[in-house]
Amino acid sequence: MVSLQKYKEAPTTGRWTQQNSKLVKLTLGPDAHARRGSMVAYQGNVQFEYKGSGGLKAMFEGAMTGQGLKLMTCKGQGEVFLAEDASDLHIVDLQGHSLCINANNVLAFDATLQTQIQRIESPGIPGGGMFHLLVSGQGTVVVKTHGTPLTLMCQGPTFADLNAVVAWTAGMRVSVSTQVRVSRQIYSGQSGEAMALQFMGMQGQFVVVQPYEV
Repeated sequence: MVSLQKYKEAPTTGRWTQQNSKLVKLTLGPDAHARRGSMVAYQGNVQFEYKGSGGLKAMFEGAMTGQGLKLMTCKGQGEVFLAEDASDLHIVDLQGHSLCINANNVLAFDATLQTQIQRIESPGIPGGGMFHLLVSGQGTVVVKTHGTPLTLMCQGPTFADLNAVVAWTAGMRVSVSTQVRVSRQIYSGQSGEAMALQFMGMQGQFVVVQPYEV
């Protein structure tokens, strides 16, 4: 019989503990928000709230229609294990800083963080724009990616495929490029074009991209 003991739970090292590259553990106390369906296991006295007439969940689900970001609130005392589609997960401690994250790449975050829904608008983007979450304050956000991401420092203009963009430093000037379109072959054999975003940054500002295009 093959032993699975080598896949033991990683000891808790803080509120958020990386179990492996695909799974994180949340130790409850203060509440946290997580993508619906991302809970794979939990232990203890834990409740998951999915409905509400107002507050953060209503704001997200009203603004994010069609963007795939529907949240649940994790409450109580215990441990919750989170993952989604075997995506790579990254625990980011903001330490008072601000970060913009593509809505498709948000897995979970502390309820103590300040959040704001923003959109990059363009008639060339399906749905008329790209939603992202601006998070700031003291707390942690868990970002999910397809594959290992790359962080590019932006000291000048940087261009990235809309579908590859994961996150970027808050405060940069971001726009849809009118000059750069990324051509690719799609399954039907016809040529497809993806939109590119242009990031104008200063020293210390960055954009994160993933090796994946929808």
